[in-house]
Amino acid sequence: MTEQQTYDNFLKDFEKIINTDSASENLDGVAEVAEFLKAKFDTLGLEAEITREGERGVPCLKACTASKNGRYDFMFIGHMDTVFPTGEAAKRPFKIEDGRALGPGTNDMKGGLLVALYAIEKLKNEGNLDKVAICVAFNGDEEIGSENSRAWIEKNAANSDHVFVFEPCRPDYRHVMHRKGGGVVHITASGISAHSGANPERGANALVELAGHISAIHALNDMDNAITAQSNIIRSGEKHNIIPDNAELVVDVRVGTIEEAAFAEKFFAKLPETNYVEGASISISGGVDRPPMEPTDKTMEMWEILHGEAAKIGIDSAYISTGGCSDGNWTAAMGIPTIDGMGPVGENSHREDEYMELDSILPMISIVANTTLKLASKN
Repeated sequence: MTEQQTYDNFLKDFEKIINTDSASENLDGVAEVAEFLKAKFDTLGLEAEITREGERGVPCLKACTASKNGRYDFMFIGHMDTVFPTGEAAKRPFKIEDGRALGPGTNDMKGGLLVALYAIEKLKNEGNLDKVAICVAFNGDEEIGSENSRAWIEKNAANSDHVFVFEPCRPDYRHVMHRKGGGVVHITASGISAHSGANPERGANALVELAGHISAIHALNDMDNAITAQSNIIRSGEKHNIIPDNAELVVDVRVGTIEEAAFAEKFFAKLPETNYVEGASISISGGVDRPPMEPTDKTMEMWEILHGEAAKIGIDSAYISTGGCSDGNWTAAMGIPTIDGMGPVGENSHREDEYMELDSILPMISIVANTTLKLASKN
């Protein structure tokens, strides 16, 4: 197959899956994408299956080549869900404009799903697929935290020596080697209601209690580390003349290292020990439940091979750190060398102007195929 044929087929498949709504909440849409991709992997001779994971029955696609004594050289991770609501595909369907592919999920991350597929096809067409053991794992709930698929991902990753995550590659071929970990902290304040004009002294304002803690939480952002803590949602009160006896705060927390995760957990656990309003108190739930994706020496060895393979086709690749999380956080925490950003180059995820650069399709397919083959030969 020529490169032009590969490119044309890629765009045909791309249009199909972009124009299929697959919001995280739309399980039927996610399943439709899974069925389409399963048929493609079946054609390549992989053993493919779609299962329903977790309490929600999230569609997840697993497609594997023959293993090496039960183990795989690589696990290819991706997600089939998008952040966009059902109906978005009809509103702004797939189109090509100024060398870019546009439409819901072009960047995050349906282009990456196809790079994984077509890299395997390239290995097969060149007679090299039997030299590499690959397990593909595409889930359907990454955009809402992978709560139902995390155990499935970790179970499959346990038998893999390396992981590529097919989230988008950043402009100028910048891959992701480090991601912050994070989680959501819920803080509930309890107080005493009272008439705000007639007898406010009898009350204990739960909202004011939370306000004191917000200042302390915000101070985490000024520390000399990678911790961020954003108080993004607050709910309290029903009427202006009643002192609220309940208030709720939702905090988004991100950490750069395992040590910072432990520090943040300890910080929030100790918050109830401080009181700002007599008669009020707070309780804490949630926390940092997604570990950071930190590179190891083995990850850096993997990177050097990837960087070298990119250089062979004229690409000067680089790597970055990002505050966003992905399913690569799970596999890196398991000690498996993990590199993210292996999809096509693009930008503006979760926005209507997201795009994928068309001229990055063939280079990324080659980089993935050649890197996996090189690493497999070293095992």
